[in-house]
Amino acid sequence: MFDHDTTLALAAAALAGLAMLVFAGLQGWRGWLQLKHRELAATEPRGHGAGTTARIEIADLKERIRKLEAIAAGVDL
Repeated sequence: MFDHDTTLALAAAALAGLAMLVFAGLQGWRGWLQLKHRELAATEPRGHGAGTTARIEIADLKERIRKLEAIAAGVDL
């Protein structure tokens, strides 16, 4: 059977190997999370819907103009 020094050396080597694997896994996990954060940031619209708001305002202005033109022409809405 092994003596205590050999057993201690094997246990220390196994623990060091496990620590390296855990560290590598943690670095990979952080990299994957960073990638997902970048993907989510790329899909978010810039300006938080400024284009949609502008289109709604333009449609509202067109509707107002149409109503004013109908009033000016004497058409009853």
